[in-house]
Amino acid sequence: MSGETMNAIVLRGFGGPEVMGLGRVPMPEPGPEDILVRVRASALNRADTLQRMGLYPAPPGDSEILGLELAGEVVRWGSSVSGFAEGQRVFGLVGGGGYAEYALIDHKMAMPIPEGWDFLQAAAVPEVFFTAHETLFVLGALAEGDAVLIHAGGSGVGTAAIQMCSHAGARVFFTAGSPEKIQRAEALAKGAQPVTGIDYKTHDFQQEVLKHTGQAGVDVILDFIGADYLSRNLASLRPGGRLIVAALMGGAQAELDLGPLLRKRLQIIGSVMRSRPLADKRAITGRFRQRWLPLLTGGTVQPIIDRAFPLAEARQAHEHMEANRNFGKIILEVG
Repeated sequence: MSGETMNAIVLRGFGGPEVMGLGRVPMPEPGPEDILVRVRASALNRADTLQRMGLYPAPPGDSEILGLELAGEVVRWGSSVSGFAEGQRVFGLVGGGGYAEYALIDHKMAMPIPEGWDFLQAAAVPEVFFTAHETLFVLGALAEGDAVLIHAGGSGVGTAAIQMCSHAGARVFFTAGSPEKIQRAEALAKGAQPVTGIDYKTHDFQQEVLKHTGQAGVDVILDFIGADYLSRNLASLRPGGRLIVAALMGGAQAELDLGPLLRKRLQIIGSVMRSRPLADKRAITGRFRQRWLPLLTGGTVQPIIDRAFPLAEARQAHEHMEANRNFGKIILEVG
């Protein structure tokens, strides 16, 4: 209703976690194709930290409040929406607004929460499983019997991707920053092929991948580091291999020797989710629902949750993520 307000995390300028705090903001009003959701849980993503620093603004038309995924209950909806009921539990990907008591979601991206799931489980799914599927299986064309290297294996996307690739019959390698994370991530194996962790602090992942593959390399690499890993990523690919770059945590500028790119017929493919057109995001949601939601519902693969923070402790949650203390998703409980 016009004039209503809600609690949300607001930014007092751009910078570190200290710029975030709980405040009162206007409640959003659903447009013709929107659903207004009473948010019960959201989740952290690295994109949130970039937006907080002023480096990743919300796309035009989307909420400037942080938060790219949510789970909650339907409150009301726009004039073009049908098939939903007040109080129905839904979850999905949003362009922003998850760090708040109420948020809008496009009706074709809102999915019913499966029976037996709680709000925390549901909020931990969309961004990471959508990203892993689109980068590895759509752009990377990963198939049974392929070998794949997943960087940041202890992250939300990493823990989802390890399970998905293993279930699909791929030979999985991943990097992580501690023996504990490696042990926990290796235990996520879902198939007959081995899952091998590489401690990037003590080992060169290029040498380890080539050693374990008889110098052949892998078919697909999912990378979130960018410049710092570029040359070693390309050297770790076998002929015809695909490097999917989904983030630039290690920088955006790098020199590139084009010789191996030509000789080995390699592909470098960039991927971003948030700024894609709504039609693309709806299609991504549909592909996820068809291939992975049944497996998640049945428990074959599952979201890995590190811990949950109350919404008012979003600052502490960001500090936890930026210290790389998490294994899996960090959740914000709302209300």
